[in-house]
Amino acid sequence: MTTTIPFVNARPHLGFALELVQADVLARQHRRRGDAVRYQTGTDDNSLKNVLAAEAAGVGVQEFVDANAAAFVALAGPLSLSVDDVIRTSADPRHRPGVERLWRACAESGDLYRKHYQGLYCVGCEQFYAEAELRDGRCPDHGTEPQVISEENWFFRLSRYTEQLQRLISTGELRIEPAERRNEVLAFLAGGLDDFSVSRSVQRARGWGIPVPDDADQVIYVWWDALGNYLTALDYGTGRHHDWWTESERRIHLLGKGVLRFHAVYWPAMLLSAGEALPTDLLVHDYLTVDGRKISKSDGTTVDPVALVQQYGVDAVRWWLLREVPRVGDADFTVDRLIARADDELANGLGNLVNRTVSMIHRYRAGADPTAAPAHAVQQSKDAVRQAAALQTACRQAGPAVDEALDDFDFRRATSAVWSIVDEANRYLNQAKPWTLAKDPARSDDLDAVLQDVLIACRTTAELLAVFLPDAAARITRQCTATAGHLPPPVPVFERLSA
Repeated sequence: MTTTIPFVNARPHLGFALELVQADVLARQHRRRGDAVRYQTGTDDNSLKNVLAAEAAGVGVQEFVDANAAAFVALAGPLSLSVDDVIRTSADPRHRPGVERLWRACAESGDLYRKHYQGLYCVGCEQFYAEAELRDGRCPDHGTEPQVISEENWFFRLSRYTEQLQRLISTGELRIEPAERRNEVLAFLAGGLDDFSVSRSVQRARGWGIPVPDDADQVIYVWWDALGNYLTALDYGTGRHHDWWTESERRIHLLGKGVLRFHAVYWPAMLLSAGEALPTDLLVHDYLTVDGRKISKSDGTTVDPVALVQQYGVDAVRWWLLREVPRVGDADFTVDRLIARADDELANGLGNLVNRTVSMIHRYRAGADPTAAPAHAVQQSKDAVRQAAALQTACRQAGPAVDEALDDFDFRRATSAVWSIVDEANRYLNQAKPWTLAKDPARSDDLDAVLQDVLIACRTTAELLAVFLPDAAARITRQCTATAGHLPPPVPVFERLSA
């Protein structure tokens, strides 16, 4: 399970945090299901845009990328990520030998050649564009005019792999989700593929990057370099831990739609050329925006995820990212939306359910775990009985529904499946009215049954929520777990964020 590795021309923003959190959820879910999982991320240090940003800051390039890369690596703490490995392309000793091995493997396949080239280059994307791909002569992603670049480079024979890629993607052997993104790639392939430049002159690269093997005048193109991280972090250069790639049943890449072509076309073709296994899944998310503008380091439209966590907590930030961002389509971020979602669902919905459940167990049963006793036949109203059945059904069905939704890369649907338990439990309490049952000694068994049902619902919610909000799930589990037959005193598991 991998994320893309971001350029470190500036500090991290919320858009990359989205991908990190999505990957974390999927990694935790697979572990919960018993799979062996390696969750890998990193930083792309060898970019010209990093060099230009360092020059603008008046700082040495290595010093500059070290500082910004450290901020990306440090996201694991505030975002509660279960990352297994991080690779930095300028500093990790595993990376350069792996990139060189990949280059030589493609060269041995006859897929690398050198020629003169002139084209339109966007430094922000680190990509050449055809004129037809520009919008009013500007980069479609950054809105900047590309540079006219003319030089001799090494090229990769991408055109050789057009039909093979079409077959792999159309048959689902290389799965791209959602379908809209798969269709986008197939439409691009239908137009035919041109070979692409995979090196830059040392002069234009400012001497930064990995030299082309046996050609000291050229530096390996940053995207070739960066895509290789998925193998180099597995010690591909030495072959020590390469089995994570070759023997895993699934090799899953998470990525944003802006880098789809690199991952769905260039990268698989490189792997085919090198004789390596392909990824099995490309899971593509759309953009986060602010006032309709894409969150971007280059454009200065940014939201600091660490500052958000410091002010509002990791649960609120992760919950917004997982509940608000659609499977297809951009999502506009505001602090007000984050607060509203956290207060409505976490504090007022789940937090209130857990607090009043544990409070009633203490008030009516002195904290004794009601699930320790066998269930009783109840004599409640038909509406309460129906609601109890609905709650039990929600608890039983939520797990499979979460599995299905996450297999489909649909975080909204997955969190909705968990939330169905919370909604049903709160409705059940309002129907069964345990505070009324507690007044009638003859209804003691009925009261026990209600307390049992809602406590089990809280525990089930915590178990399923652990992949989405691990910190909150741990607090709920502690609150709902008995020691020596008794639950701990109730404490709020979520604080309201609004005044």
